[in-house]
Amino acid sequence: MASFLRSIVAGPRLRDSEAGLDLCYVTDNSNAFSLLGIFHGSTNYLPPSLVIATSGPSSTYPKRAYRNPTDTLVNFLDSKHGEGWAIWEFRAEGTGYPDSEVYGRIRHYPWPDHHPPPFALIPNIMASMRNWLHDKSAEKDGRVVVVHCKAGKGRSGTVACSYLISEENWEKEDALARFTARRMRRGFGSGISIPSQLRWVGYVDRWTKTGKRYIERQIEVVELHVWGLRDGVKVAIEGYIDEGRTIKTFHVFDQQERLIVDATTSNGGAFAHVVGVNRNSNDVNNMSGASHQSGSPTQCASDLTDAKATSSQPSSQPSSQPSSQPSSQTSSQPSSQPSSQLSSQPSSQRQSETFIPPPNTYEHGGSAVIFRPVTRIIIPTSDICVDFERRNRATYGWTMVTAVAHVWFNTYFEGLTPSTDPRSSPNGVFEIEWDAMDGIKGSSRKGTRALDRLAVVWKALGEDEKAPSKLVREPAMGEEVPQTRPADWKKEDVNTGDDDKDLGLRAEGSWQRSASAD
Repeated sequence: MASFLRSIVAGPRLRDSEAGLDLCYVTDNSNAFSLLGIFHGSTNYLPPSLVIATSGPSSTYPKRAYRNPTDTLVNFLDSKHGEGWAIWEFRAEGTGYPDSEVYGRIRHYPWPDHHPPPFALIPNIMASMRNWLHDKSAEKDGRVVVVHCKAGKGRSGTVACSYLISEENWEKEDALARFTARRMRRGFGSGISIPSQLRWVGYVDRWTKTGKRYIERQIEVVELHVWGLRDGVKVAIEGYIDEGRTIKTFHVFDQQERLIVDATTSNGGAFAHVVGVNRNSNDVNNMSGASHQSGSPTQCASDLTDAKATSSQPSSQPSSQPSSQPSSQTSSQPSSQPSSQLSSQPSSQRQSETFIPPPNTYEHGGSAVIFRPVTRIIIPTSDICVDFERRNRATYGWTMVTAVAHVWFNTYFEGLTPSTDPRSSPNGVFEIEWDAMDGIKGSSRKGTRALDRLAVVWKALGEDEKAPSKLVREPAMGEEVPQTRPADWKKEDVNTGDDDKDLGLRAEGSWQRSASAD
């Protein structure tokens, strides 16, 4: 019965037939890396080194009835690999077993489920795995790294592919294909399917090709430019704290921070009825006269202004069209003072009024909006998340969540131009389409469309603002590698970020009363 339950829970993930457990060998049970080293031009002998991906084991009931029991997993690893195995876990929600049950051979680098890792963790994770696998004392028999998160798919796959790319010279596409082939049943999708996690694997590829140089910086989110924004959408800026174990909301934009450049909300919504619209002609003049540098903050503003001009003329097409450019891109050469070119007044001093467009000016595509914070938004690391939630007013203090999506990006890698240059721009613009964003809890499901396209204007703080950057290097072979503090294993499945982000009926929040639609 327990085996049947585990098969159901594993779902599209392949189970190891010999172990009878939800796990897979990402690399062959042979001298795989030696052969790959020769294939990629290396003449160095590498001992047999294996990477196993498994779903998170559990030592407590009822979870051990439908997940990998910890003792069963340990017995299998002992019988196949003796003392040559160790675990790397990434569960900010708690492992579900004490370290003592795996002989203390465990490394902790936790971060929340369904999200990419804080990039500053990557050099230490890669170095600690490399040191274990290629320790000279294990050259004869080889060693095994066992990676796990909750399902052994997204977070585990991100790390496994990152290791193959950065330490074993695999091409990114080959690493992703290998993980999918070994972890997933044929026809059931990719091993790594969350867009932001895939973006992080791309960052690891660039990190490897630029000499494994990474600089952590404090980042200011200067502005957000949104095309096709629908009614009732909450927009929030999030980032990592607590060594990456927790996602914190640093800012939620309210009514006074929204500037509608093109009010084209459909007749069925009421977004434009409650958003403060800047009526100061100086702002429009500044935007119209801004330089048209490709991808810069002023270009984004110009695009929005052009959209407003277009909407004032008869047209059969919506004025807010998705970009024809790739779904995710960045320019690393923006203006050094984006905000001052978009507005001649501080956002806290701008006068706003409620603007209701005439009924015949409504279009289905939504509004083109600039979000300009009244107070500075400072994120402590280069990892930034923009989160969206759309709600419709129900009744008796309840609302219906109809759309949920978010996107993570890292400003250091988005500022690298060209891809082989290790120097990163101190400012830039990250752009992405709605369809390319992350969905609900690791799925592609987002609900109804909340917007068409997003551009995030950012800049790194300098030493003149007492925000020095930090070079994060990969520890050398044999060097001691620090870990991060583990989550409490007894509090398995504790909410660390997005457990409450889903579609359905919710109590009305304060942000909805101040910034959303009726």
